[in-house]
Amino acid sequence: MILAAVVAAALFVPVSIEHVIPPTHERSVSAPTWRKAAALHPLINSATECIARTVSADPRFATASGSGLNDLIVDSVPSCLAPLRAMIDAYDGLFGEGAGEEFFMGRYLDGLPAAVNARVKDGR
Repeated sequence: MILAAVVAAALFVPVSIEHVIPPTHERSVSAPTWRKAAALHPLINSATECIARTVSADPRFATASGSGLNDLIVDSVPSCLAPLRAMIDAYDGLFGEGAGEEFFMGRYLDGLPAAVNARVKDGR
């Protein structure tokens, strides 16, 4: 379903985000969670905006609802691999290896349809 397709596509493109996350020796492992969240916010927003733009540009969007919107989200992933990969890598860099994939597969994908719908709602 949406999860498997998005995960498979998103994990194949490596993206360097050295400008976002400093090397390990410069990183503060004990940085406050709010600071980590602040660093991640632009990357999460960028990935979600990319998907919303791609979904709203799809000709099928005008008649899509429910599972149709989910299909459009899945179909938008190849166009948005770079920002998705950057988000996952940044999360890994701030919270530890594997945390980015866990975030992506859990909270991010859980909220993605609502976030995309909210962003494209005015464009219908």
